[in-house]
Amino acid sequence: METQTDPNQNPPKTKRHIFILSGQSNMSGRGGVIKNPHHTPNKRWNGVIPPECSPDSSILRFSSTLKWEQAHEPLHADIDNKKVCGIGPGMSFANAVRQRVAGELGLVPCAVGGTAIKEWARGEELYENMVKRSKESVKGDENAEIKALLWYQGESDTSSEHDAEVYKANMENLIHNVRQDLNLSSLPIIQVALASGFEYIEKVREAQKGINISNVICIDAKGLQLKEDNLHLNTEAQIKLGHMLAEAYLTHFDV
Repeated sequence: METQTDPNQNPPKTKRHIFILSGQSNMSGRGGVIKNPHHTPNKRWNGVIPPECSPDSSILRFSSTLKWEQAHEPLHADIDNKKVCGIGPGMSFANAVRQRVAGELGLVPCAVGGTAIKEWARGEELYENMVKRSKESVKGDENAEIKALLWYQGESDTSSEHDAEVYKANMENLIHNVRQDLNLSSLPIIQVALASGFEYIEKVREAQKGINISNVICIDAKGLQLKEDNLHLNTEAQIKLGHMLAEAYLTHFDV
C-alpha cells in the first residue's frame, strides 16, 4: 500500500507554486450553496464537485491551522467559516494551471464574505491574517514561492457613493502594502472586475479596471451567470472564472 508523505514534514524537492486567494464571497465561493429550510443554518452546500474542481495530489491548500493538506472543495470552509461555502474559482484555476506548470500548487485561501475594502487595510485583522498566512506558507521551504495574489472583492463597496469613490485609492494602498509586507515588490496581482453589486457598481468597476500599476492586471467577470440572489456566481460561472484567472496568470506571469 502506497504511503502518502506529509507535505509539512517533507517539503518536496520540486517547486511549490503558491497562490493567495483573497477578497470576499465570490472568491471564497457560493456555487452549489442552496436553501435549507427549517434548519439552522438555513443554507447548505449541495456537495456537487464538477470534474474541473476535482482534487489532485499536486494541489494543496493551506488550512486555518497553517498546515498543508490536499486541497478539496469547499476551499474556504475553515476560513470563511461564518458562512456556508461552496464552489469558488480556486480549484478550477489550480487544475488548469497544473497542466502547464511543473511541480506542486499551493493555494492559500484568505477570502471572507461580506467584507469591504477598508477591512483589508493594513492593521486590520483580515489584512494581517492574509499576510501572516502568506508568510507562513513559504516559511522554511526554499522550494516554495508565492507566484500571485488572486483578488475578487468590491461588492460591499457598491452601496455607498463614498465607498465607491475611494475604492481605487484603497485598492492601490492594498497592492502597495501587501507587496511591501511580503517583501515581493513586483508580486503579480490578478483582480476580478465585479459581476454584481449595488447602486454604485459601475464606479467600482471603473476603479478596478483603471488601476495602472506594474504586474497588476484585471479580468472582467461581467456577464458570468449569477445565482437567484443576483449577487453570487453559480458553479458554472465559478469554473469559467477559474479558467479565466488561469489563462491570465499563464499568459502574463508564468515566465
